[in-house]
Amino acid sequence: MSSIRSRGVVAAGHELTAATAADVLRQCGTAFDAAIAALAMSCVCEPILSSPGGGGFATVRDGATGSTQLIDFFPQTPLERRVAADDGVEQIYADFGSATQAFYIGPATVATPGFFHGLRALHARGATHSLIDLFEPAIRAARTGISISPFQHYLTTVVEPIVTNTAGTRRLFAPNGTLLGAGETFQNPGLADALESLALNDVGGPVDLAIVENQADRGHVVAADLQAYEAIERAPLAIKIDGATVHLNPLPAASGTLIAHTLSHLESPDPVDIARALLATSQARRGAQGDLSALASVPLRQRGTTHVSVIDADGTACAVTISNGSGNGEVVDGFGFMLNNILGEEDVNPDGSGGWPTNARLSSMMCPTMIEFSDGGVVALGSGGSNRIRSAICQVVVGLCLSGVDLDAAVIAPRLHVEGEHLDFEDLYDESVRGELVALFADHRAWPERNMFYGGVHGVGMDGAGRFSGRGDSRRDGTAIIVE
Repeated sequence: MSSIRSRGVVAAGHELTAATAADVLRQCGTAFDAAIAALAMSCVCEPILSSPGGGGFATVRDGATGSTQLIDFFPQTPLERRVAADDGVEQIYADFGSATQAFYIGPATVATPGFFHGLRALHARGATHSLIDLFEPAIRAARTGISISPFQHYLTTVVEPIVTNTAGTRRLFAPNGTLLGAGETFQNPGLADALESLALNDVGGPVDLAIVENQADRGHVVAADLQAYEAIERAPLAIKIDGATVHLNPLPAASGTLIAHTLSHLESPDPVDIARALLATSQARRGAQGDLSALASVPLRQRGTTHVSVIDADGTACAVTISNGSGNGEVVDGFGFMLNNILGEEDVNPDGSGGWPTNARLSSMMCPTMIEFSDGGVVALGSGGSNRIRSAICQVVVGLCLSGVDLDAAVIAPRLHVEGEHLDFEDLYDESVRGELVALFADHRAWPERNMFYGGVHGVGMDGAGRFSGRGDSRRDGTAIIVE
């Protein structure tokens, strides 16, 4: 889709998330305003992926100056370990159809959330509407209810042991004893109260008090952790590709370093060469033995992620990726959202549930990305997808910067992912490419169609003539809207 007369463009993982941002752009809001409103709405309509109890990263570009900055508001480990190593942690299994996967949930898996700090940081950089006005669509939707999409229903079935773990989660996601189905109405007045309170109160308000109460006795997060948390601005990791500048998530996140390594080993945009480059990165990552500064910290995975991209008429752009892990299985009393379970991620705790470092910003595979082209065009994009985020973003960047295809074609192109010596690929390549891939990787798995396993790259663009484009990835129910 494209247009010459536009006020902006947005792409996101749910039609309501995108529509909310588009409405803000129509009301002459900036990209910052639109992103904030979309992130609040995502907590309502994408509650498995987005929550005030999580955090994320935003890559932002100032349209007037062209400067680009990374805002890190990912969860921070608590200042102290306050419960025994295995207290407040429960192991459950999620069913992905072809495989099951262990999840660790419970009060002791919660890291200090940064979600609202990130929204405040975005607001300070260039929002023109008040937080309460930007939150109002989400507050209204949470009170009146939304229709559950088929994709969101599917996500709840995958993590059913988490969203039915306690009486609080069952009241929210299975009020009649079974999970709410596609087309049924999902209401969350507690979340409406949380968003309203967060908009009107600073640190130490009613939501923070409820988080501390939720963590009492069996969790690590106390008031001092919430008070000490800060969103951190970092200079993005910038690399040059065929005349374009690609801005990636820097350390301590692992994503940008791994993507940059792959791109530096790429000989051509051919899928087989991409697979070879991903293999080289996989081998280098393993050889680094957790020290990616040599390549740059141990990469940590976030299973539950979603993304919002916005560009406004001034060329100001926001790419924001957020995560709640998979949720810790408990609803914050009275406020309708789960806290994260980031400390329950196995990559965070290779030495067990007490192995995480105190007072540390955790690493991540999330990588909101900004691309600036020599003709003045810009693309903002990002993806969910756990450890597949890096390969998804890498392949879209290759399509845009080396193959010269448009955003639609770059996002919809078949994907592949290399982990260790194993190749996963969408079996949509021509026979010659498929044959080379299979010959290169004896250990491989072919997927018959595009799948959410390979992430969901939601991207927006503005070319040098001011024309907008947008693409939401169908793999994760994405949608894009150009605002006329």
